[in-house]
Amino acid sequence: MSLKNKRVFVTGADGFIGSHLVEKLVAEGAQVRALSLYNSFNTWGWLDRLDQDLLKSVEIVTGDVRDSDCVHQYTRGCEIVFHLAALIAIPYSYQSPESYVQTNILGTLNVLRACRSHSVARMIHTSTSEVYGTAEYVPIDEKHPLKGQSPYAATKIGADELALSFFRSFDTPVTVLRPFNTYGPRQSARAIVPTIITQIVTGREAIELGNLETTRDLSYVADTVGGFVAAAQAENTAGEVINVGSGCEVSVKELTRIIADLLNRDVTIRQATVRMRPSRSEVTRLLADTRKAESLLRWKREYEGPDGLRRGLSETIEFFSDRRNLAFYKPEIFNI
Repeated sequence: MSLKNKRVFVTGADGFIGSHLVEKLVAEGAQVRALSLYNSFNTWGWLDRLDQDLLKSVEIVTGDVRDSDCVHQYTRGCEIVFHLAALIAIPYSYQSPESYVQTNILGTLNVLRACRSHSVARMIHTSTSEVYGTAEYVPIDEKHPLKGQSPYAATKIGADELALSFFRSFDTPVTVLRPFNTYGPRQSARAIVPTIITQIVTGREAIELGNLETTRDLSYVADTVGGFVAAAQAENTAGEVINVGSGCEVSVKELTRIIADLLNRDVTIRQATVRMRPSRSEVTRLLADTRKAESLLRWKREYEGPDGLRRGLSETIEFFSDRRNLAFYKPEIFNI
């Protein structure tokens, strides 16, 4: 299915992945309505940083997915909904779990009800690899057991199951896309890749990190966004859960070495207790099985394997090395 001239609604459009998705959808010829979280400063998050000519093709609206009236209003007239709005920082979910329930579960329920009410043709719901917990086997396919090892993960499991229940109960055409650890330009400093890069490019010789032995499947944002677009274009994906990842596993220690090498810097690592998750909450290993996305969506990675990781990291480093971009971050502060 072509997205050209399709009316699409993107929640969480002001965020990291959402802003990249908006750019891609405009390039595909879609008519995009982008939801930014309301604030009194009238800022639109990363949408403010997009090319102004591109933004002329985007209808930016402000509101909150926790408000059912807002979601119902903005879903009206749209054929495809990409639901990305969520609270995602795991450490903050230890401190404020109720806000995660409100945004991730109630917010998703509001989007689902609006999609059902307006007979939306396709809804792409955003999941996360954190719902799997520590891998019981690798690579992790979509049949892997779910385990909420943090309040964040638990609310995402709840949201995923709500989405699938609407498909089973009401035939709401929901596809659950499950990205593994996406990274790239515009990512928040609470994620591991920006945490490492921003500390190094601001001149620190000793950087602070948490657990160094955990491994992650790092997927460059262009590949993740490609998965969203492919999920919207493919037929017969309603009710499906689909992983999107790089298929490449790297430890935090090795990731730091690669980034330091790309920056031509020697760094030492200090493990900071404040950056460590509680032991039973730490997800120690993630590695995606993406065969379903490749077969069902005909999705292809552009940043594959170790070479793809280095290329994606180089592009991310270029973004964070620009002082105009770095000014949006506070690398001296641990952002929970």
